[in-house]
Amino acid sequence: MTDASSESNIRPVPPALLSANPLSWLRVFGPGAVIASITLGSGELIFSSRGGALFGYDILSLFVLISLLKWGLVFTMARHMVLSGVHPYRRMIDLPGPRGWFPLMLLLIGSLTTPIWTGFFPGILGNFTSQVTGTEGYFNGAVDYLWGGAFLAGILVLSASGGYSVLERVQIFIVGAMMICAVVSLFIYQPDWIDMLLGGILPRSFDYPDWVADKYPIIAEKSVWVETSTYVGVIGGAGFDYLAYTTWLREKYWGRSSAGTASAEDLVQIAEETQHPVRFWVRAPLVDCTLSFVLVVVFSAVFVALGVEELQTAHEVPTGDNFLDMQSRFITKIHSALYPLYAIGVYMTFIGTLYGTYEIGIAVCQEIVRALNPDVGIRHAARLKKVTLTWCSCGAAIILIWNFLHTYQGGGGPEAAVGDSEGPRILLKILTPVNLFTGVFACGLLCWLMPWIDRKFLPRPLRMSPLLVVLNIVAGAIFLVLGLRAYWENHIPGGVWYENRWFSIGTIVGMGLLAMFLAPRVVAPEEETSD
Repeated sequence: MTDASSESNIRPVPPALLSANPLSWLRVFGPGAVIASITLGSGELIFSSRGGALFGYDILSLFVLISLLKWGLVFTMARHMVLSGVHPYRRMIDLPGPRGWFPLMLLLIGSLTTPIWTGFFPGILGNFTSQVTGTEGYFNGAVDYLWGGAFLAGILVLSASGGYSVLERVQIFIVGAMMICAVVSLFIYQPDWIDMLLGGILPRSFDYPDWVADKYPIIAEKSVWVETSTYVGVIGGAGFDYLAYTTWLREKYWGRSSAGTASAEDLVQIAEETQHPVRFWVRAPLVDCTLSFVLVVVFSAVFVALGVEELQTAHEVPTGDNFLDMQSRFITKIHSALYPLYAIGVYMTFIGTLYGTYEIGIAVCQEIVRALNPDVGIRHAARLKKVTLTWCSCGAAIILIWNFLHTYQGGGGPEAAVGDSEGPRILLKILTPVNLFTGVFACGLLCWLMPWIDRKFLPRPLRMSPLLVVLNIVAGAIFLVLGLRAYWENHIPGGVWYENRWFSIGTIVGMGLLAMFLAPRVVAPEEETSD
């Protein structure tokens, strides 16, 4: 028998989702805009144009493939949440081994990776601001990180007072504005549409063009596998982004997402009734995720094309000394007076991305603690938010200070960058092993877990289709192989920790072992973790 109080929390299916017209389904688009806009800052604006400059239209096939694989992962997780009311973190508690060790491992690793991401985006904003203000030579080029500290402080205040609803409204506006500007720019440039189409559908091998060795020797020394795996990590978002997305569904009241855990009787009833409202609610994440990744592919195609047409022909690549200023030519080539419009777009995009990074960190921390100990997670949600904001901000500040000192002492100014512009800059190098876990390796682990979660906890009629199962298994294999090989090749013998394969792999293994040790001591007993 269905729990009446639980059913009362399930909202009626909106007419838009019941309509036979798919266009009317677009009214549910919301959380997906957050993912699409965050990936604008972490992926398309920098790395799509960089990929276009280095590899031409051939890189598009990789972006299309990765978007498809990540779509399968995020839709599968959201679908499970809508049908059962249970977050995948809760399901992971029952993996073989000490109870709750896997989500605890993700929490431990996230406590290291999220502050680094939180420091990366202010560093990018600071780099762009120094270009805009003409201060890029100050402090031997290290002024970027002073500007970055100011942005970090401002966004911290916004995050402390905001929340998901604010984030969604901001990001929907950013996505809409950037999409209009990007598409208009693309049609003005008139790229080779046939080459662009073939690049998106025909997989090819990647090699650096000959001019890279002369102009950017450090890039030329970098493994092509590591370079392209970096794109895999940032395009379309990362594993923690998708887990946060699934958490945000509670605020949308889609299906059972806000109704608590579905009992065995609830699931049987949903499975037996093909017209059950919860089954119609699955359309909401399907539409939201699909539209989100369509936007990701479009954004990628636009910025790859602009990178090919504007940067590759000039033999230029966005690097640590100039992450964003080169891309201004995409719009100033139309008219120089449009530069302020580009600058406003960059600030809006990256401020939204940094704000979203804070919200993702908060959602991940709260959700994992809620999974491990529901009483603590629910009663202390506000405290967990404060702890997360403080931890991420302090970690980000350390990253910015470290980069400031390194660049100041190493001579990171423009005059020191002749011949190569990545030498004294380490921000992207620090991010590389972090990105390989959050955006590549973790996605592989989650892809392999979701079919197991569905099979173990859902009745057969509610489980994902065989096509989704195959997609997740194949995606998991691809992400894990990409991640492991990239970690292996991101190595300089005797180099610092972020360029040492053993440090990166050892950290992941060490966190897993630490989680297994801590899990019996911090995870609530089974009867206390059941709703």
